[in-house]
Order: sequence, then C-alpha cells, then structure tokens
Amino acid sequence: MASKDKLGKASEAAKAAQSNRYVQRLLEDEELRSNLVSAYGAARSAYGRMTNGKPAGKALMEDRKLQSELRNAVDSLREASSSLREEPGTSRRRRRGGRTLLLITVGAVLAVALNEGLRSKVLDMLFGAEEQFDYSSTTSPATPEPAGVAS
Repeated sequence: MASKDKLGKASEAAKAAQSNRYVQRLLEDEELRSNLVSAYGAARSAYGRMTNGKPAGKALMEDRKLQSELRNAVDSLREASSSLREEPGTSRRRRRGGRTLLLITVGAVLAVALNEGLRSKVLDMLFGAEEQFDYSSTTSPATPEPAGVAS
C-alpha cells in the first residue's frame, strides 16, 4: 500500500512539472541551462574561496578573485532570470547589438566634442583641409595731408 502511495505522489509531481512553464523553459532553452550552470559553478568557486580560513568579511573586501566570481554568478543569474521572464521567441541578441551601437556612438561623439585634435581631423576629412592664406590689400592706405597745408 505504501508503494502505491509513493507511486501516486510521484506521478502527480511529474504531471505538475509537465504543466509548469518554467520547467518547460528549462528543458527547452539551452542558453538558460548554460547560464544556470555557469552561475552554480561561479557560486561554488566563490564559496570555496570564502571558506579557506580567512574571515568572510575580510575575504569579501580584499579578495579580487572572489569579487569577480561573485560578479560572474550574479550576471549569470540575471541573464537566466531575464531569459525566464521574456517570451521564448524573442531574441536578446538584437537588443545587445543596439546597446553596443548606442554606446559606441555616444563615445565617438564625446571623443570628437572633447578632443580638439580629433575634432579638426574629422572636420578636415568631412569638409577638406582649411586653406592657409595671407591677406594682402590691393589698395594702399590714404596718405595724410601735410600739416602746413590748409584748405
């Protein structure tokens, strides 16, 4: 009787898992699984570094590798959670490309605006180099009348 109860509970759990959309996404989405595995690996490595004998607070503040591993774990979890929130058909690659393009554009505009040498180079490329010329007048200045002559 007890084995029939366990079998019934197991089949109910399997049916519940099949109908859960998050479990389905986990089974279908390779990128989601890789993000979760990456987060697990980074968190496990960070835990190993924290339990190496130093006090945890000191390790968190001073150990750069530990901070990097924690940052990797957080980034992977963030990617996984955003992947779970969005629809399965949407691609996140396009959005990243747009962000990168925007960042490059803003950086280029700031570089041109703040660097005088670069600004003159860009203007020379766009409109041609400025012509350097000497101005010489074709007229001569009027000669003053002598002081002794009155009209």
